[in-house]
Amino acid sequence: MDSPFTLSIDWLAFTVPASNPEETMHMLGGEWNKAKAGFRGYPLSWIRVDGLRGVGKLGTNAPRRPNEIHVDLSGGIVSTYTLQEVRSLLLWVIEKQGHLTRIDCALDDRAATVPLATIAQALEVGQCVTRAKEVRRFVSNRIHDSYATTGETIYVGSPQSETLLRIYDKRLEMQSNERENWQDYGVRWELEFKKTRAKICGNALAYFDESLWREFIVGLLRSHVDFRQTTREDDDEYRCRAPLVEWYAALTEGFQRARLVLEKQEQTLTAVKHWVSGSLTPMLAVLCATPGGEAWLQDEIVRGVSRWKDRHRNLLKKKPKRSVATPAGGNAGSPL
Repeated sequence: MDSPFTLSIDWLAFTVPASNPEETMHMLGGEWNKAKAGFRGYPLSWIRVDGLRGVGKLGTNAPRRPNEIHVDLSGGIVSTYTLQEVRSLLLWVIEKQGHLTRIDCALDDRAATVPLATIAQALEVGQCVTRAKEVRRFVSNRIHDSYATTGETIYVGSPQSETLLRIYDKRLEMQSNERENWQDYGVRWELEFKKTRAKICGNALAYFDESLWREFIVGLLRSHVDFRQTTREDDDEYRCRAPLVEWYAALTEGFQRARLVLEKQEQTLTAVKHWVSGSLTPMLAVLCATPGGEAWLQDEIVRGVSRWKDRHRNLLKKKPKRSVATPAGGNAGSPL
């Protein structure tokens, strides 16, 4: 790994006032299918699914805005684009007089140079300086095959605010979901921008060069939260002027040098089995419990083979990797 710090885009959503599904889907690329239900109040919708995490949704034909298009793209979809393709998409949105409604930027401390426990302790002693009205810690217990984990996420801001920061242990989240490259991650600082902040951030990504945009994102992080050598008892003026704690100064300096990555979300047979077991098994059991259910399921499996695409065939070509059973240590976080 060249650098323990990386920056990536984990969500992208936008609205354009006048387009059509065909033009928009051409810009987005990939395979889109007509959905049976509407999406975010739009009666007509299309969906794109890539792998297990990549989901894109497109909605249109609102009663008073029939030509308006709204699109949501998860990180699994955005990761299939090159940086230039992301910028081309954003410039197209701007040209159409549209705007971003949400963009999530993930700053990853992949070596976990600052453990989640250190951040939580700083919150306890009052070193967190922020304008956000809401700062909270969410802890959840999750039991896995061979060990128990305690997942913790620190939130700075509210779901309704234009900027929400989530801090959690990305490594443990990925290990819990049996993702094979979990060792490559550490603590994630995930900024969710909406409304005006999303528009500003999207415009910056479209026009700034990579280094300037990286500095811009770190600047937004610093404007949202700082960790300073202060306590809850200090007055507001001192809290805002106190020196940064050493670990936060080093962390944000590292983020300034972060590599911008658009990481491919690799699909594996192990991950597919995990998804089927967790999501589909109960309903498959219901179908098999009905008269003729097992025969119907076997027929569907045979039909499924005829619908294979290259991405399905490529799964069979991959050699399964040996899983590592070592549990992750320390505090854990998992985003809601």
